[in-house]
Amino acid sequence: MRKVVKVGIISRDDYRERTIAIAKGEYMPRKDEPKIWFESLQSMSQVLGNENQALLKIILEKKPRSLAELEQLTGRKKANLSRTLKTLERYGVVSLNRENNRLIPKVHATDFKVEFGLHYSSLMAA
Repeated sequence: MRKVVKVGIISRDDYRERTIAIAKGEYMPRKDEPKIWFESLQSMSQVLGNENQALLKIILEKKPRSLAELEQLTGRKKANLSRTLKTLERYGVVSLNRENNRLIPKVHATDFKVEFGLHYSSLMAA
């Protein structure tokens, strides 16, 4: 399963301006616009860096049925995994589904296309 998700880099102020314009009906997001937004390349690299890419790959390949199983597969502590997965869930990269009192991670994005520009208007005008 390959799912490409477009990622955008936009300042907090520009993101707020964009959100307000959408809420007022002044701007309608295009279908090809990013679905995930980060404030900087650094924040994107913290969320989508090598360690988390390896985690996503393990989830895809091994399909763990609990965080405890994922802990064994990765060697990462459960608390660390939980924080990381909740962050990835906030961005829509994974979901955490509860079954039989267990959290089961599921990957929703496998590939990322990054879009950014020096001006907010360039993202909305393209």
